[in-house]
This record gives sequence, structure tokens and C-alpha cells, in this order.
Amino acid sequence: MFMMAWAKEERMDDENKEGRNDIALLQLKPPATYNQFIKPANLPDKNVILPKDHPCYITGWGKTQFNSDVSDVLREAQVSAVDHATCTLSDWWGSNVLETMVCAGGDGKSAACQGDAGGPLNCQRSETWEVHGIVSFGSYPFCNKLKKPTVFTRVSAYVDWINSVMSENGGP
Repeated sequence: MFMMAWAKEERMDDENKEGRNDIALLQLKPPATYNQFIKPANLPDKNVILPKDHPCYITGWGKTQFNSDVSDVLREAQVSAVDHATCTLSDWWGSNVLETMVCAGGDGKSAACQGDAGGPLNCQRSETWEVHGIVSFGSYPFCNKLKKPTVFTRVSAYVDWINSVMSENGGP
């Protein structure tokens, strides 16, 4: 069994000038035991782009507001996908957002915060829940800032890499 987690992926070379891959795979030993709380996550199809305003959920143990402690319980918030053209506007995130990223939130109400890095952006498409993003960055020091959505590594940009790593290491 493999688990996606936050980490700096180190297989970058000088040819890739954009080079901010924020994804890693960890192999669990022993494998996780599935139950009513632990279930496998589905990957999106390769290069899927979420439509603007598509509802998704972020989860994490991060802060709930500036100057607060991290949470003792896993928290969840609904956020809407932001299209790439909007997220890269100069008064949003501009050129900090790459094609391999996806934005969600930015309404000033719900966002990931410090301590949530590496958490998933889960979105339902048809009847299937998929992990579309991994929390990469957001506004600091304040969370939930208008026009500053949470920025995620876009999992669909890495599906070939994920499948390759899993195949090379005995995964499904």
C-alpha cells in the first residue's frame, strides 16, 4: 500500500526551471488495514482540471485562525475550485501558481492554514471521491484571505509518475 504525503520531491533537474514539485509517495509497512474510517483514496484521471466552483473538501489538523494552536481533532472545510486563469491574476497569486497546481477557496471564509500542509483536497466526481490536491501553500500569516486561495499540488499532473513509482515498488 502506498500513501501520498507532503514532501519535497527530489528528482528535479536543472532542465525543469519551474521545478516546485510538492509530492512524495510513502510505502507503508505493514500495509494499512481498511475499516469504516480507513479507506483507499482514488486518483483522478491524468491531467483532469477541476471546473471553476467545483465543490471539494480540505481536511487537516492545522490552525483555525491566526494566533491559534493547531487543532486536536481532524477538521474539514468545504472549498470551491478556482480556475487557473483567476488564480494567476496579479492580485491573486500571480506567477507563483504553476500549471501543476490547483487552487481552491479564496472567498475569505474557508482555507487551509498553518499545519495543514500535505493534507488532501478531496473532490467528488460522478459517484467517486478522488484526491485532486495536496496542500502546498496559502496566505501567511492570515488564513482565509480574500483572493488568496489555498494552493495545492495538482495530483492529476503526477498520475503517470505515481503509477510508475508504485509499479516499480510492488504497488497495485
